[in-house]
Amino acid sequence: MPIQQSDVLYTAVATAENGRDGRVATDDGKLDVVVNPPKEMGGSGAGTNPEQLFAAGYSACFQGALSVVARQEGVDVSGSTVTAKVGIGRNEEGFGIIVEITAEIPNVEESVARELIEKAHQVCPYSKAIRGNITVTLV
Repeated sequence: MPIQQSDVLYTAVATAENGRDGRVATDDGKLDVVVNPPKEMGGSGAGTNPEQLFAAGYSACFQGALSVVARQEGVDVSGSTVTAKVGIGRNEEGFGIIVEITAEIPNVEESVARELIEKAHQVCPYSKAIRGNITVTLV
C-alpha cells in the first residue's frame, strides 16, 4: 500500500547534471559524485554510475530490513552483510536492470537465514518499490 505525502518522515533530494555522464549531488552536500558510464557500456568508467548507487542504497535498506525482521524473530544477525549486485542490459523496451541480493549471516542456521531473507524482502522498501518490475534473486 502506498504511503501518503502526510506520512513521509524524510525526503532525500538529489540532482543530476548531464545524466549518466556528469554529476549527482544531494541538496545537503553529503553526496556529490561524478557519474560516468562503465567501460562495459562504452564509457570512461572514471566515476561511479547509477547502478552502483542503486546497489549501495538497496543493500543498506535490505540490511536494515533484515535487522528488523531478525529482531522480531529473536535471531542475532550481528556481523551479517548484504550485497546487492545490480546488472543493466538491453531488453525489448530498451534497457532494464536485474538484481541479486546476497546475505551472509554468520552463526545462523541456513534454513533460518533463508526465512529471514525472504521476510526482509517482503518488508524492505526498495524491494516493495521494484516488486513486479525487476527480477530479484535472493541468495
